[in-house]
Amino acid sequence: MPITMGLLLGLSFVVSLLALSFLIWAIATRQFALDRAHAATVFGKGGADGPDTDGTHLFDTTGIDRVSARPVRLLILGAIFWLVLGSTFGVIASLKLHWPDWLNQAAPLTFGRMRALHLNLVAYGWLSQIGIACMFWILPRIFRTPLRAPRLPVIGFWLWNIGVALGALAFAQGWTDGEEWLEFPWQLDMLLVLAGVFFVVPLVKTARAREVGHIYVTGWYFLASMVWFPCLFFIANLPGIHYGVEEATVNWWFAHNVLGLWLTPLGVGTAYYFIPKIIGKPIYSYSLSLIGFWGLALFYSQVGIHHLIGGPVPTWVVTLSVVHSVMMFIPVIAVAINQHVTVARNLWALKESLPLRFISFGAVMYTLASFQGSIEALRSVNSITHFTHYTVGHAHLGAYAFVSIVMFGAAYHILPRMMGREFANPGLIRLHFWLVVVGFAIYFFALTIGGLLQGLAMLDATRSFAESVILTKPWLEARSVGGTMMTLGHILFAINVIGILRKPRAIAQSAVAAE
Repeated sequence: MPITMGLLLGLSFVVSLLALSFLIWAIATRQFALDRAHAATVFGKGGADGPDTDGTHLFDTTGIDRVSARPVRLLILGAIFWLVLGSTFGVIASLKLHWPDWLNQAAPLTFGRMRALHLNLVAYGWLSQIGIACMFWILPRIFRTPLRAPRLPVIGFWLWNIGVALGALAFAQGWTDGEEWLEFPWQLDMLLVLAGVFFVVPLVKTARAREVGHIYVTGWYFLASMVWFPCLFFIANLPGIHYGVEEATVNWWFAHNVLGLWLTPLGVGTAYYFIPKIIGKPIYSYSLSLIGFWGLALFYSQVGIHHLIGGPVPTWVVTLSVVHSVMMFIPVIAVAINQHVTVARNLWALKESLPLRFISFGAVMYTLASFQGSIEALRSVNSITHFTHYTVGHAHLGAYAFVSIVMFGAAYHILPRMMGREFANPGLIRLHFWLVVVGFAIYFFALTIGGLLQGLAMLDATRSFAESVILTKPWLEARSVGGTMMTLGHILFAINVIGILRKPRAIAQSAVAAE
């Protein structure tokens, strides 16, 4: 009876959400159509920040970009520093899985601490900062007004990086909150919270001062992420509140939503801006963008509990999470149609634009990662893949192949326009692309295949646990090969960025036309 009641409650909740989402979609579609018609009348068919019918841009962003340039440049440089350092720790952690006695002379060099350093430096040092940099570059453009209070993000940049550095040093020495994605001691998390204030205030002030009535879909994702992530971070880091099963539940509610309600809006919003911007044509369907956004907002917040299948949590909570995971097919398909059809209709642009190759590839990976996540949440699949390397491969499909690769493309598009000149050696950009794509393919398929074999071995009562560990060794060695290739790509990325930033701006001012 309790199970039946839980299922009925979960079903009724889903039906209610569907009804609510349909109502929101119906109302918003009408308003969106009015806004789009107004934007087309004033700015041309490209919309508020797009090209006119003859392919020329009616909106010169030079002055706006100049105001945003300093915080964007600092955030990109800071992000790249943590990317290279965090990737190095990731390679060390990967090697230690099949070289367990390597670098064990000191506690900070053990696998547990190396892995935590990798995760946190990449999540908060690289992904968060590069995503925030994209917000500071894109939002003033789509709002058609310069960034307000541009000195505040610079203060936020220093506070954020000091917080990341101190947090990494803390748990390298064993001072940690002991929860995945929440390793930073909560006392040091307050630095990140304070830095977030210095980031959010200028963006909110800029949004309030916007010169357009219509907010392009990228703005929806970015503004929503500025509400979602602070709520997640604050609740999950409250000290002395969560214990036992409740603590595990909150931990995975936070850990999964960092990807879904923070990194995903940054990645999807960035792709929604740059794909039509680079191609010079509007996205396939404005109505689909509504379904994608509201579907993410309604369904993603509960999907993380499927990591606790089999744990001492109420069955209805897990079932609700599984249902939400499956319902994520709706917004993901909407985003996929919108972005992939836009690119598929303009394949010539992939040949002409190196940044678009990164961004469109990352957009495809968002679709695949989300589909895999929805299937992985099913109990029949989860019973095999849980506690295996398969889960690690899936996490990297979302956080790396989707978000990171989109951000690589965004940086490659932003920097020439910010510096007024092109990259000196496009061949290094191509090499970066193939290193990370091929390296990730090796990494992902090795962990996926090895993880499935590992899970099947653990479920076989006739086989020892030791056998399930030993059989993963060749797959872990392949993981290290792929991870090393990805890290080499990151070093090339750093070289490319430093190369375009090394000369004073005044030396070559107008090699790249303003948009």
